[in-house]
Amino acid sequence: MSHHLTVGVDGSAESLRAAEWAADEALLRGVGLRVVVADQWPGSGPVPSVALEQHQWADKLLADAASDLSQHRPGLEVAPLRLSGRPAPALAAQAAEADLLVLGSRGLGRVRGFLVGSVGLATIRATGHPVVLVRGPEHPDDERAVSYDGLHRHMVVGVDIHHSCDALLAFAFEEAARRGCTLRALYGWSLPPVVRDARALAAAEREMGPDIARALAGMLLPWRERFPSVDVVECTPVGGPAQRLLHGAGDADLVAVGRRVRKAPLGAHIGSVAQAVLHHCPVPVAVIAHD
Repeated sequence: MSHHLTVGVDGSAESLRAAEWAADEALLRGVGLRVVVADQWPGSGPVPSVALEQHQWADKLLADAASDLSQHRPGLEVAPLRLSGRPAPALAAQAAEADLLVLGSRGLGRVRGFLVGSVGLATIRATGHPVVLVRGPEHPDDERAVSYDGLHRHMVVGVDIHHSCDALLAFAFEEAARRGCTLRALYGWSLPPVVRDARALAAAEREMGPDIARALAGMLLPWRERFPSVDVVECTPVGGPAQRLLHGAGDADLVAVGRRVRKAPLGAHIGSVAQAVLHHCPVPVAVIAHD
């Protein structure tokens, strides 16, 4: 299988920012970029005029996006592709063929654009492959790019010391090594709810904190040995995992979170931490599925 990244576009500001981020990531990895649009016309018979107009719109969008990305990144190989069918299954199928799927996101409370909200979450639920969601501008006139500018600051990865998360750590360390940036490994934890007064809270933190720090260090040790060039900062702050991740993610280049692959009667769950980070994090978020 040839290595490439895939980005879904729909003409919205957030999807175009996702395309810029994906293009820079593809250059960083030395692979090509597939730019896709999901065409929702499901019929097998004659295509009505409205669907033909949709096809023409999708083809123009792809051509314009591919031309713009190629023009600003001459060394990038860009392949446009119009997909058939509903967006989430079509995008999930593309994720299975790519090293990474990149989508745009407006975060919590925004509904415009087919790559936003329910479709983005449905795509993540439908695939076990890595997906990155890139936030769009907060305001319509905000044209600042979120893509790679040649300088990397740091990444944040949220881990759970009570469960194996090898796929998540592999992604995080590989990405940090590729970028040459610091990796902050963070595990947020809470004190027992029965501990209420300040003195007891401080005592409980002193008693539990060192064991939690050692557990995180032990989890990271094999990865530190495998990636000696990566500068790792271990963080075990007191507080809910999602809250602490969001607090530490404001100036990061990328946040990586895991989601456990679990099936339920109403479909797969993303998990409360991953969902909270996706909804509220201002920087690109990579969601990595693991057992």
